[in-house]
Amino acid sequence: MPDSPSPAAATGAGRKLTAAVLGLTALVTVMLCAFALPGVNGGPRHIPVGVSGPQQVAQALQKKLDGDAWDVTVHASADALKEAVRNRDVSGGLVVTSGGIDVYTVTAGGPMAANALTAMANAVAAQQQTQATVHDLVPFPEDDPRGAGFSAAALPMIFGGIFPAVALSRLFPGHGGLRTRLAGVLLYSLVAGAAVAAFLQYGTGSLSGDYWLTTLGLALGMAALTTTFIGLEAVMGMAGIGLGAAVVMLLGNPFSGLATGPHWLPSGWAAFGQLLPPGASGSLLRANAFFDGAGAGAPALVLTAWVALGVTLVLVADHRRPVQAPSQTAGVARESVA
Repeated sequence: MPDSPSPAAATGAGRKLTAAVLGLTALVTVMLCAFALPGVNGGPRHIPVGVSGPQQVAQALQKKLDGDAWDVTVHASADALKEAVRNRDVSGGLVVTSGGIDVYTVTAGGPMAANALTAMANAVAAQQQTQATVHDLVPFPEDDPRGAGFSAAALPMIFGGIFPAVALSRLFPGHGGLRTRLAGVLLYSLVAGAAVAAFLQYGTGSLSGDYWLTTLGLALGMAALTTTFIGLEAVMGMAGIGLGAAVVMLLGNPFSGLATGPHWLPSGWAAFGQLLPPGASGSLLRANAFFDGAGAGAPALVLTAWVALGVTLVLVADHRRPVQAPSQTAGVARESVA
């Protein structure tokens, strides 16, 4: 008969099993919190909107609407308001006319904010016993009117940063492969950015901007993720990629605001999400694909900083001299004596 495990071994196995179960339960709970809390606590948070019309009416609207949900500014005319919307200075607006209220929205800038603005305008119009007419200045393309393809791009872009870092680290391991891995990241980002932009713009019809501008933005986003992962791997080993992937998946993805727009998240969460590569990549893609680059400066700067961080980590690892094993050191000494 096979020997039964000793009491000490059984106790050790029980402790390991308990630790594993508790650890996995904690991981699932953290993931649930990260993905559920932004949705539960979502809502309009200081969405910038404009109002225009007769001076007294516009100022009264500003005083009435300005608060936690809306940041309201008064514009001199309807044309000035529409120009501010297209330049992304505001996310929409209301123009009071003799015939009712004209509502200007930008669905491609954030469908949840556009819906909330429309609902708010209908409520104002009902109070004034008039009608609200909605004008969508920047809609999603006709082939994808709900922006499903755009919203679905978040996870592929994240995995598009993790998988290449793992593959390049396996194909070109060790200190000698550092520069090759870095060169591979930059080349991959350009090729993958062009491929993703082509698929979303010509395959699904989800984007409508300049193809090459969108390609450069996607390439910068992928380079920010992959370069950072390569740098973490160079300094910390595969544990660095695991750490980076956990942060990006548990925080970067749910706080990116890609599907809803960042103004739909609580203020602190939205600001933090825009400082991580997924949030900045989504904002840059939105700016290039629908607004001709308006508002692209801040996310592009954030992504450039992440690329610089990754390259810096690679250079730090590259300047470290590989530590020789004791047997190698003894062999070199014997050869010197001989």
